[in-house]
Amino acid sequence: MQNLVTRSISALVYAALFISATVYSLESYTVLIALFSAVCLWEFNKIVNNKSFVPFIILPLVIFYQKSFISDKIIIFLLAVTLLCSIRLIINLYSKDVKYPQNNFDKFDSSLRYIIFPFIFLMQLPIINGTYNPYLVIYIILLIWTNDSFAYLIGKNFGKTKLFESVSPKKTIEGFIGGFAFAIIVACVISNYSSLFSLIDWILIAIIVSVFGTFGDLVESKFKRQAKVKDSGTIMPGHGGLLDRLDSLFFLSPFVYLYIHYIM
Repeated sequence: MQNLVTRSISALVYAALFISATVYSLESYTVLIALFSAVCLWEFNKIVNNKSFVPFIILPLVIFYQKSFISDKIIIFLLAVTLLCSIRLIINLYSKDVKYPQNNFDKFDSSLRYIIFPFIFLMQLPIINGTYNPYLVIYIILLIWTNDSFAYLIGKNFGKTKLFESVSPKKTIEGFIGGFAFAIIVACVISNYSSLFSLIDWILIAIIVSVFGTFGDLVESKFKRQAKVKDSGTIMPGHGGLLDRLDSLFFLSPFVYLYIHYIM
């Protein structure tokens, strides 16, 4: 019971901070995501035992100068290399023998493409035609929460078929389908309150969130399993590390960005 109270308070503080900073202004959203990215980078480097300080030099430079150097060509290049890294990490899930990162270069590369580059897409995601749309981020977080919550509830009560037992023994196919279905239902509700996108677009965004959010969670689980750790950190009482809460958001952000800014 005490653990449930701790988890609930921790989650409420996190949600209030995230929503307030996101809605208040682009500047407060930037500061929040920058702080979250720094914590996640620190936690990730601990997991993969990356002792290099270079990523911690690159991240502040990206934070402070992204508006100056970001152009369409650079965004497309960064998007391509980030998506290639994401696809590689997904493929690695299907191989028990593949361990990544294996060397210092891999550790640096994964820090760059798993944390730092997705930060850029999280920052650019809600900016459409030069206008900051904070509720786009809120709605995506809502879809992630819906997918995760119903995947857990349905998986716990009805799950029998393991999704990726070698990586995350508690995840089931039934849970994944449940989370997927409810995310689409919530997307339909969102479309009634948001004029930003059409119903079809919101449904497709929900599908991207459900599929790649789940992969993001599995990828982080594999990193932790390789490192033989349960959580990425202890910054969120009752929940573990911040990366444990944001792994899905970081992983899916380039895919949602690709759809919203280049496919829609």
